[in-house]
Amino acid sequence: MGKNIKGLTFGTLVASLLVAGSALASGTSGSAPSVPKAHWGYSGSEGPSNWGKLSTAYALCSSGHQQSPVNITKPQHAGMATFDIDYRSTPLNIVNNGHTIQVNIAPGSSMTVGHRKYQLLQFHFHTPSENIVSGQAYPMEVHFVHKDQDGNLGVLGVFFKQGAENLALGEIWSKMPTSVNAVQAHKKIAVNALDLVPDNRDYYRFLGSLTTPPCSEGVQWHVAKTPIEASAGQISKFTSLIGQNARPVQQLGHRLLIDSSAGSGGSAH
Repeated sequence: MGKNIKGLTFGTLVASLLVAGSALASGTSGSAPSVPKAHWGYSGSEGPSNWGKLSTAYALCSSGHQQSPVNITKPQHAGMATFDIDYRSTPLNIVNNGHTIQVNIAPGSSMTVGHRKYQLLQFHFHTPSENIVSGQAYPMEVHFVHKDQDGNLGVLGVFFKQGAENLALGEIWSKMPTSVNAVQAHKKIAVNALDLVPDNRDYYRFLGSLTTPPCSEGVQWHVAKTPIEASAGQISKFTSLIGQNARPVQQLGHRLLIDSSAGSGGSAH
């Protein structure tokens, strides 16, 4: 039996993410039936406002109460568990899945929050940012997707503001596949996701969901307070290829939104 995440077993979630173009892992099985494939997008009849109608597997996109992204406003300040990132260099493996540009990560990189350790699986990009701060979006956001040993998902979001050219992003963009479902694998080119994370480890935390169908809930979100920079040309290059791919913000409801800045911070390796 796969680990249960609200609305789906983890095994079914993996199958769903493959449909959505945001694969997290392989080789995990669950007892629920296969999720029917349904095409979705970011505009028109297949856009975010209709995701919940496209497939019964996507019902949480409409009915869920812990959906992401959110408008980060008036957070509660609280000391939280130490936040530690240990990302290692990995061969560059880039996928254009039609919804985003995704970099798949070899085993060995992790994020630790308190006593819970998450393994980094992949990171991908959204423009403009999906999460917003006090009603304002950033030009772009990167999501680092992790999974712990029990199948719980943890996402780290980092904002980009327009500024200097980002060298790490430039390396990825130079190999970015331009065709849908194309993969560029470069064993001799290494990338370290840590180069896309700010030195300041203060973050916002809330319980949320995947931001793409099936919108499964139970995802621990951590959003870095400090943005990093990318040039206007780098942001434009992504948008020109993928288009705008940000789900509108969802109601926070009664969820806690916590600002970690009262805590002890964290470290990087």
